Amino acid sequence: MYFKFNDSTPIYQQIAQQIEDSILKGIYKSGEQIPSTTEISKEYRINPATVLKGMNILVNKGLIEKKRGLGMFVTKNSQTQIKTTHQEQFYDNYVIKTTKMAKELDIGLEELQKLIKKGYEDE
Repeated sequence: MYFKFNDSTPIYQQIAQQIEDSILKGIYKSGEQIPSTTEISKEYRINPATVLKGMNILVNKGLIEKKRGLGMFVTKNSQTQIKTTHQEQFYDNYVIKTTKMAKELDIGLEELQKLIKKGYEDE
């Protein structure tokens, strides 16, 4: 994990985002335990309450769950849930804007599809 202490994004949100990204990438898998509040706070010198606040965001989203006396664990469908949310955000943030701009530039659907295909091939 890496935290930008001078960033405008609060540390607790950065913690939640980085754990969520780790679940999406498969670093933390369904049913696996994530690092404890204490481990994260000691390693990165962050107040434990701040770490817990970030983790509670993920608990409220249903991505991790508290097991009393054991710690925090990744929930069963968390990776799928995160992927679905990111796909919806991708549509809202990129597809709609791209198609709008394509129309403004008189790029037809077939030409746009060719450009997207080219992007995949160049990658």
